Order: sequence, then C-alpha cells, then structure tokens
Amino acid sequence: MAKGLVVYYSKSGNTKKMADIIAKSMIDNGLPTECKSVDQTKVDDLMASDAIVMGSPTYYGQMAPQLMQLLTDSVSKHGRLAGKVGGAFASSANIGGGNETTIMGILEAMLIHGMIIPGESIGDHYGPVSINAPDNRAETQCVKAGKKIAELTKKLFD
Repeated sequence: MAKGLVVYYSKSGNTKKMADIIAKSMIDNGLPTECKSVDQTKVDDLMASDAIVMGSPTYYGQMAPQLMQLLTDSVSKHGRLAGKVGGAFASSANIGGGNETTIMGILEAMLIHGMIIPGESIGDHYGPVSINAPDNRAETQCVKAGKKIAELTKKLFD
C-alpha cells in the first residue's frame, strides 16, 4: 500500500499547522501519511514514501536552511526518488513575501529528482501558501492539495 510523508520546518508554528492539515487531508483521502519535522526526518524516510510534501517558512524568498539541508543530503539518492509524487507549501509574513519562490525552490529540487508534481488550475497554483497563521482560505488550499496528492499517489502506487 502506498504511503505519504509531509516534512516541514516551522519556527512560529504556522508552517506546522499547514503540514498537519495537509497530512490529515492525505489520510482522510485514503493515503496513510506521516507528518514530521525536518529535524526528525532522514533521507531514508524520503525513500520509504511514495508521496513527499515539503513545507517551509519563507526566508528571503527561499526555503529554511534546515529543509535545504535535507534536500542537499538527498543527492546521495539521486534518481531513486524518480516517479514519486511531490508537493510543496510555504508560509510568510507578508503578501508578496516570497511564498511562491520558496515553493518553486522546493519543487525544482523535486523535479531534478524526477518526481511527479501535480499543479493546480484554481487557487494556489504551485502549492498552498499562508500569510502568517493559516486562515480559512489557506486551510482550504491545504485540504485541496492533500486530497489531490493522495488521489494521484493511490492511482500510481495502489
């Protein structure tokens, strides 16, 4: 049976809230999913998952160094994440605060690994974003993303 992993870094708790919502949505849509802080995640955890969703607060338009370190460490498994489903999400303090560039940085690494990234035609196109704590709009986007990733993963791996 396929399984998912949501990995996040969160200093204020906002990104963790998003991670929890996405993981719950994946579970509610039939994909067993673990939600872990990046400091509790190893590259082997990525290898053991069929869907990997990563989230970060935005630091100068980029992901947190802790998440980048996990991606850097994943180079040792280059090519072995190919075909897995990926997704990303981000939080920031301001509108235009770098959410999309943070998400794109995560997705670029996933694409280099050969992962499959579903887009979204309505709403948060690249992945869910939140300004400060997730509001109703951000929560809805997290639920939607979790559902889409779960459904695609089940189609590919179950």
